[in-house]
Amino acid sequence: MDKVLSATWAALLLAGSFATHATAAHNPAGVTVEVLDARGRNFSEYPLTNSGTSTYRAYLKARRGAPYSIRVSNRTGERVGVVIAVDGRNIVSGQRSDLRPQEAMYVLEPWESGDYRGWRTNLNDVHEFYFTEWQDSYAEAFGDRSAQGVIAMAVYRDRDWQRRLEEERRLQDEQRRYKEQASGENAAPGPSSDKAGSSRAEQSKAAGSAAAAPPGTGFGERRYDPARRVEFSAESRPMSRSFIKYEWPETLCRKGIACDDEYPRERRRRNRFWPDDGYGFAPYPPGRH
Repeated sequence: MDKVLSATWAALLLAGSFATHATAAHNPAGVTVEVLDARGRNFSEYPLTNSGTSTYRAYLKARRGAPYSIRVSNRTGERVGVVIAVDGRNIVSGQRSDLRPQEAMYVLEPWESGDYRGWRTNLNDVHEFYFTEWQDSYAEAFGDRSAQGVIAMAVYRDRDWQRRLEEERRLQDEQRRYKEQASGENAAPGPSSDKAGSSRAEQSKAAGSAAAAPPGTGFGERRYDPARRVEFSAESRPMSRSFIKYEWPETLCRKGIACDDEYPRERRRRNRFWPDDGYGFAPYPPGRH
């Protein structure tokens, strides 16, 4: 089955169930997210918040030139929509994202998983994600540096899903009764069944010359990845949000995460999806340090 887009703009649904890596996926409010390489393996992730919280934050170790996909698994009995932004840009519409319910989103049915592997350019194709230097990133092409190196996701419930489900069951019951009357059969109905890349290192800059450049996500090769539009009415508030900050290994080392060598600390610009430089504490007065 194809991916599905919501009717708010276009909500896409990705079909099929996928096995998930139990140690890598986190579970805020029943929806998991993983970042996978071309072979389906998890990139190294370093959580900053516990699993099960409504807002999840983690660092991720990126590899230069590596294509990647974002796997989202709905482990609830509810239909959900997911707004996904990479480097602050909605992966369906390409527009600047604030993770709002009015944005383009993918839709997942209960117990369903989806792999999202690129920027969607139409209902049939995406251009694959890959880690690259920021100058080569999709967001930089639009001059948007407000959420560098962050994979962000907001999960919304479908406020009309239960009503539509009950209406669908009522229509099915009416059709069943009509068929029984037309055929003259009085047998009880039978049980119903419920619906349950290649390397891009050559496109990336050499590691030595790129040491000072922050990572971004590129606009890669076109891939066939069909989707279809569906009706979805998102609730006004998300049930959970996730923020994964991907960095080069040497940058993680400077932050004291998975550190193998010493690197000089660099000055970082403010990131609206990753408040790395402050968590609401009182600043020093001007002239004091």
